[in-house]
Amino acid sequence: MKQIHSTAIVDAKAELADDVCIGPYSIVGPDVVIGAGTWVGPHAVITGPTVIGQRNRIYQFASVGSDCQDKKYRGEPTRLEIGDDNVIRESCTLHRGTIQDQSLTRIGSRNLLMVNTHVAHDVIIGDDGIFANNVGIAGHVVIGDNVIIGGNSGIHQFCRIGSHAMLGGGTTLFKDIPAYVMASGNPAEARGMNFEGMKRRGWSSQTLNALRKAYKAVYRDGLTLEAAYPVLEALAVDAPEIQLFIDTLRESTRGIAR
Repeated sequence: MKQIHSTAIVDAKAELADDVCIGPYSIVGPDVVIGAGTWVGPHAVITGPTVIGQRNRIYQFASVGSDCQDKKYRGEPTRLEIGDDNVIRESCTLHRGTIQDQSLTRIGSRNLLMVNTHVAHDVIIGDDGIFANNVGIAGHVVIGDNVIIGGNSGIHQFCRIGSHAMLGGGTTLFKDIPAYVMASGNPAEARGMNFEGMKRRGWSSQTLNALRKAYKAVYRDGLTLEAAYPVLEALAVDAPEIQLFIDTLRESTRGIAR
């Protein structure tokens, strides 16, 4: 059965699964869909159009699905979509998209958004990410899977962060981070690859050694990206994981943080 606290306000046009829990003084507006097993704590505000998947946990004072902070926004019907099994901690702000992009902000599944994380309009986030306290993600940013972003970091609009990448605490990112790369600083500089994370996922030593060579070709050998691509493509023959590294390099429009 639904568990809606007597002080909560749930609009008649909201669609809640049968076992959703809504805590004291929380507000759920129209055009909000909340999936099974999701728990919303006290004093949260969820507005729509927003679709929230299953088994999410949304803590107090979170603002989910609000209008974006973009001066071009004129009240158009844009969306926020959130997957399954995410943890959205206190005071997080997650905004809907704009018609200047795809009218969509999307967060995948199994992400941890720690206190005061801000996800701006038109951001696309993959699965299994960790965003530490006070991370600010500006509009139109694309973030892959298994990404870790340290506390108090700021991501400039239109940046792309590849899967398995990691940003240290207090990082300010103005350019793109390819898959697997670790970066930190203000402005961000590449510091290596997230080999510890890959080891924890059981990646083979052969793959890790190939990625070390790939990183060296791009960041240590003084090659241009065009000159590095043949080296990377040769390494990818025996280590297909390198193709993701190549793809994120080719997709970069802002240039990569060096």
